[in-house]
Amino acid sequence: MDEADRGGRDFLRATAAEARARELPPGELSVILATRGTLSLEYYAPRGTDVQEPHEQDEIYVVIAGSGTFVCGGRNVPFGPHDVLFVPARMPHRFEGFGDDFEAWVIFYGPRGGEARSGSAENL
Repeated sequence: MDEADRGGRDFLRATAAEARARELPPGELSVILATRGTLSLEYYAPRGTDVQEPHEQDEIYVVIAGSGTFVCGGRNVPFGPHDVLFVPARMPHRFEGFGDDFEAWVIFYGPRGGEARSGSAENL
């Protein structure tokens, strides 16, 4: 993503191909593509085992490719391409049973400790 792709400070277009071309920092499972305020957009592509720790912000995963099992809050759920997964701040979670084709967008947002729970969404 360069400035021409962004079309200005208030717009961002990210593609999986561009994200794949970015080098992961040594020892990291993801690369930060953009930030704005509390929001951070990352490309996530673990290999082998997902060893992540709980995060201080709420997060959303959007699966680009691959499949497996998502373990979160004592639940094991299958995941596949185009699925969206929400994880509240500080909740232990991980991906299991995925192959080397697994990749996802991860979006962190909100204050440390997460947003206050509100609304009626059954799964949030």
